[in-house]
Amino acid sequence: MRILLIEDDQELCHVLKISLEKAGYQTDICLTGTDALYYALQPVYNLIILDRMLPGMDGLSLLKLIRSNEITTPVILATAIDAVPERIAGLDCGADDYIVKPYDIEELMARIRALVRRPQPIEDHRNMEYGDLVFNTTTLKLTCGPHTQQLSRRESMLMEYFMQNPEQTISRQMLYSRVWGPDGEVEDGNLDTYIYYLRKILKKLKSRVQVATAHGIGYRLECPPC
Repeated sequence: MRILLIEDDQELCHVLKISLEKAGYQTDICLTGTDALYYALQPVYNLIILDRMLPGMDGLSLLKLIRSNEITTPVILATAIDAVPERIAGLDCGADDYIVKPYDIEELMARIRALVRRPQPIEDHRNMEYGDLVFNTTTLKLTCGPHTQQLSRRESMLMEYFMQNPEQTISRQMLYSRVWGPDGEVEDGNLDTYIYYLRKILKKLKSRVQVATAHGIGYRLECPPC
C-alpha cells in the first residue's frame, strides 16, 4: 500500500514516515501544496494524508483540484481547528476523514486501517437509479437531470447503500458498519455530518429524493410523489 503524505512540518514528516513504513505503508512526502498537486493526480496512491495549512496552496484548494480531476483516492485531512464548520468545509471539498492536530500517531494509524479495510462498492461499472437520481458507482458521480455532483468515497458508500435499500430504515449501527467497517473507530457525530452533506448535495441537485430521519433508529432514502 502506498501513501502520499502532504505536510510542511519536516520534523513531523520524518516521524510519520518512519511510523508508516514500519507499519508496512510505502510513503512519499510533499512539503508544499503546489508540489503535491502533481503527485496527488497520479493514480498510484491508495491513501493521501493532507495537511489543512500548506505553503503555496492551502489544503482545501488542493483537495478541490484533486477531486475536480476525478481522483477518488481516500483523503484524511489533518487540521488544527477542531470545529464543526471546519469539518464541514473539509467534507465539502471531498475529504473522506479528518483528524485534529496535534494527534497521536496510533489514532492516525487506526483511521488509516479503517479506510483500508472498509467494504468496497459492489457491482462496479454500472448505474444505480432511484427516483430522479442516477449514481455511477465507477465515477462516484450523482446525477439528477442536467445536474451532476462528484461524491467522496464515504459519501458514495452511504449513497450506494441507501440506493440498494430504498425506502427502508437503516440503523445507525448498520451505516457505521457499512462505511467505517465493523471494527472502525468513529465518533458518533461523524455519521450525522455525512448525512448533512448528502442532504446538501441532494438540495443542490434539485432532487426530490430525501434522506429522512427515523428518530432513535437511523435514516432512510425516500422520494415523495410529485
